[in-house]
Amino acid sequence: MTATDWLITAVRVLAPVLAIMLILPIPMWLERRGAGLIQDRPGPNRVGPFGLLQPLADAVKFFMKEDLIPANTDRLLFVIAPGIALFSALTTFAVIPYGPAVTVGGREIPLVGADVSIGILYLFALTSLSVYGIVLAGWSSNNKFSLIGGIRSGAQIISYELAMTTAAAGVILAAGSFRLTDVVAMQTGTWLGFIPRWNVFPQFLGFAVFYVATFAETNRLPFDLPEAEAELVGGYHTEYSAFKFAMFFMAEYVNMIVASALTVTLFFGGWSLPWYEPHGIGGVIVSALAFFAKTAFFVWVFIWVRWTLPRFRYDQLMRLGWKALLPVALLNLLWVAFLVVKRWLP
Repeated sequence: MTATDWLITAVRVLAPVLAIMLILPIPMWLERRGAGLIQDRPGPNRVGPFGLLQPLADAVKFFMKEDLIPANTDRLLFVIAPGIALFSALTTFAVIPYGPAVTVGGREIPLVGADVSIGILYLFALTSLSVYGIVLAGWSSNNKFSLIGGIRSGAQIISYELAMTTAAAGVILAAGSFRLTDVVAMQTGTWLGFIPRWNVFPQFLGFAVFYVATFAETNRLPFDLPEAEAELVGGYHTEYSAFKFAMFFMAEYVNMIVASALTVTLFFGGWSLPWYEPHGIGGVIVSALAFFAKTAFFVWVFIWVRWTLPRFRYDQLMRLGWKALLPVALLNLLWVAFLVVKRWLP
């Protein structure tokens, strides 16, 4: 590879990661402001106009606070646990295509960090890795509430990841590929001239299971049992402060964005628009903006649900994962297999 090829690859990989880090304050502000609107209270409105600079003030606070490590902790695991959580969250976006290929100087550059043939498998593997950060944080803290939160997270991830991957298997079966660019390509165009060829229409059950499971995978309400302030103080991050706590905080929002982007890619056509064929740089920009708009919508749903639904009890959470979502995901997989055999898909 030439130096230019290495530079292009580096930009493709780093661009989405840097973009996520730059836009991360937006969902944080939206979470607080949206909570205020939903609960009929002001929300942040002091730091900057409409409280827009509140995330910046929080970042400064996290950097300036004293970083405490309680006595009798496993210091090594206690320190690296937040890094594992944030690293696994940031690296999952590497295989998600965020736009069509663009031609620059005679080179065709796909707008995806790494267009690998095992894209979905890579993504689920790194998603599973994030639970290690939470479990290690709970165990190394030498705190019973933190330990319970870590154990809950491990059990929750195992339970809901099975339903989520089974729902995604329907998309893989229809596309005949683990490559996410192929998944997007099969969803271009329309049925009957007006229905988008998005997987959400023939696989609505799969989408419903997948999206509900993403709430559990990201530990968001109504599935935030690993934190559960009313029961566990703060759960696995009870003993964390300053920048280490901020890393867990950022990891949660990065996971929200990645989960929303993956939902869009698997079930809503990714960057494609049903009645639009991208051409040139303008087409690439329009497609990338379409991907951003779809992802932003599902991020808002994450926020909306948090301040609308109450938290499940732990037995209800486990029952939903094993006795409701998993059977529905298996039913969806059989349905997709039937459609593929009948050659009605893709």
